[in-house]
Amino acid sequence: MSFSYDPLWKLLIEREMTKEQLRTALELSPSTIAKMGKKKNVSMDVLDRICLHLDCQIEDVVKHVQK
Repeated sequence: MSFSYDPLWKLLIEREMTKEQLRTALELSPSTIAKMGKKKNVSMDVLDRICLHLDCQIEDVVKHVQK
């Protein structure tokens, strides 16, 4: 099972927000953003915090990719 955070990166571009701004606003560790950049799993808590901060749905942040 693999996940892509491409929808999140596109959303950040649309909102003229950088990954660093998101990381700082949510007090995420640099390693969490790095994991997402490498398409690794992050906790549902992190995804929930992102959705709440950006006022969006989970499908706006992550998508499931068939291998």
